Amino acid sequence: MNHWVEPSGIYETHLHVRDLKTSVAFYRDQLGLTLCYTEPKRKLAFFWVGQARQQCLGLWEKPADQIVRSHFAFSVSLRDLEKAPAFLDERGIAYRDFFGNPRGEPTVHSWVPNVSLYFEDPDGHSLEYIALLPEGPRPELGAIPLSRWRELHRQTGEQRGV
Repeated sequence: MNHWVEPSGIYETHLHVRDLKTSVAFYRDQLGLTLCYTEPKRKLAFFWVGQARQQCLGLWEKPADQIVRSHFAFSVSLRDLEKAPAFLDERGIAYRDFFGNPRGEPTVHSWVPNVSLYFEDPDGHSLEYIALLPEGPRPELGAIPLSRWRELHRQTGEQRGV
């Protein structure tokens, strides 16, 4: 028998953190996630990501030698992603580029395509805001600044009479 269970998304993910209070403050007060449950004895906290009961992030306090840095991306609208550099700047959260793009310029991963901005939490976990783009994939472009992606699509649209 070959039966498959096809996931429709990721409901929950967990991160190990050194100091639960510091991490709760970051995710709640800096990023604006909704704290939905804590278990002080077990040193854990859960946050809703987006609408309640749709997705959640769990934080577990562990000794420093048990912290393994992880990566995940928050889905956001394109409009919110465009505001993300200012949002992060206002909160003193450094964001970075792995692809040589100008500071504050979100990166388009043209094979999807999506656009993203990377930053870290207090434990060095790599976080990302990511938004899907409406255009079709162009994997030959690699990772490019959003302004370049838009410029290329304006040129293409002009050539097609759009």
